[in-house]
Amino acid sequence: MQGKLTVDPSNQISKIDDRVYSALIEHLGRAVYDGLYNPGNAKSDENGFRQDVVKAVKDLGIDLIRYPGGNFVSGFNWEDSVGPKEDRPTRLDLAWRSIETNQFGLHEFMKWTKQTGTRPDMAVNLGSRGIDAARNLIEYCNFPGGTYWSDLRKKNGADKPFNIKTWCLGNEMDGDWQIGHKNAEEYGRLAHETAKVMRLVDPDIDLVVSGSSTREMATFGSWEETVLDHTYDDVDYLSLHRYYGNEENDLHNFLAKSVDFDEFIGGIVAVCDAVKARKHSDKTINLALDEWNVWYHSHKQDDEATPWQQAPHLLEDHYNFEDALMVGTMLITLLKHADRVKIACLAQLVNVIAPIMTDDNGVWLQSIFFPFMQVSKYGRGVTLAPKQESATYDSKDFKDVPYLDSLAVYNQEDSEVVVFAENKGEDAMDFSTDLRDLNAKEVVEATQFYGYDIKQTNEDQTMAIQPNNDVQLDGNVLKTTLQPLSWNMFRIKVSD
Repeated sequence: MQGKLTVDPSNQISKIDDRVYSALIEHLGRAVYDGLYNPGNAKSDENGFRQDVVKAVKDLGIDLIRYPGGNFVSGFNWEDSVGPKEDRPTRLDLAWRSIETNQFGLHEFMKWTKQTGTRPDMAVNLGSRGIDAARNLIEYCNFPGGTYWSDLRKKNGADKPFNIKTWCLGNEMDGDWQIGHKNAEEYGRLAHETAKVMRLVDPDIDLVVSGSSTREMATFGSWEETVLDHTYDDVDYLSLHRYYGNEENDLHNFLAKSVDFDEFIGGIVAVCDAVKARKHSDKTINLALDEWNVWYHSHKQDDEATPWQQAPHLLEDHYNFEDALMVGTMLITLLKHADRVKIACLAQLVNVIAPIMTDDNGVWLQSIFFPFMQVSKYGRGVTLAPKQESATYDSKDFKDVPYLDSLAVYNQEDSEVVVFAENKGEDAMDFSTDLRDLNAKEVVEATQFYGYDIKQTNEDQTMAIQPNNDVQLDGNVLKTTLQPLSWNMFRIKVSD
């Protein structure tokens, strides 16, 4: 089997926004408590922040952290999470039917972002609350001082404003499972009015409005049109969420779902641009894919969970090797849409459908950690439009799926081209990359992630990125073999 990628430095898609390497942290299960916050644990500092988790987050290269939800935010009173911990109320979290102690709150989150070198992406509650709570929250966070809420922030230990730049206007408001679910007309009006008052407090913020929670919603498409009709001039990004699973235990159909992912993103772009044309607007709405991942292993476990526990084990998928391949092909798809997808949050980050897992003794890294880490670290620069040649296959739901999924990123500052390539087939592939006018000098690094049983998980921490020593550079053409069912990366030094 053969595969070829041809790239041209003059044929660029877009510069990659650093925020596509972001994540969601929600008050859900053990994501916060027992995850990033665990007072008394030997791995935790004086703030209760687990330092092994801090290191793993830094290793992933995460930029934004979307917080505090997710479904949780639609029933959340932000005022519960500030002030002396002994005075904070314990509440019922109706989203996940858990007990929320509020011992980790807004100030703790901001301190944690400083430790991890991440930036906050704050969600406001447009489910059970609305305009008034949102304007008070942004005043608390971003106004310098001299007012009730900004002075309360100072009293609570933060003299300088947090200056949170990115804000989400609610979460999955199209879903009936959401506390305070609204139809598109209701949500669009509320989002417009909330955006208006938030910008009156801080005109420099970026706002994300909620799109459809999934492509399968009956209102998909029409929801976006109605919401954007109300908010097009108020917001900067439209959110979209996408998860995939392999419930049918069909490997090739599972990996082919990257085709659906590509069509999903393209469809949302088309809706945004249709509204733009109808409004005769010069403004372009970009996308915030602020929840995406593989998610299916824990569904049955979650259905059987006992309610009203503190930090219960929820959504704790243990990812296998085929899940890592799926995350890899989703990452390539994301970068193919770098011109419009400017924010993307892996959901989630710690313990809950997450690349990082904790126990009392330390952290262990899931299979999906490895492709995300490589793309986050080396997928910086400009995405080059891929011209790809590959054999194809038909699966249960998809036709003409390429066995090869590949992409090149040009980092002009480092004089480097990075190629990401995945072989979805069960046979080895002779692979070449033609760099055309990029003047290749040497292969700096070549790695492969392969050789594991597709159902193997990584509790024993045996998975690792391996070197690929069978790589040749013939002029501007890189040649190698992609192992069956493998994730691969090649870093090539170039000159202009």
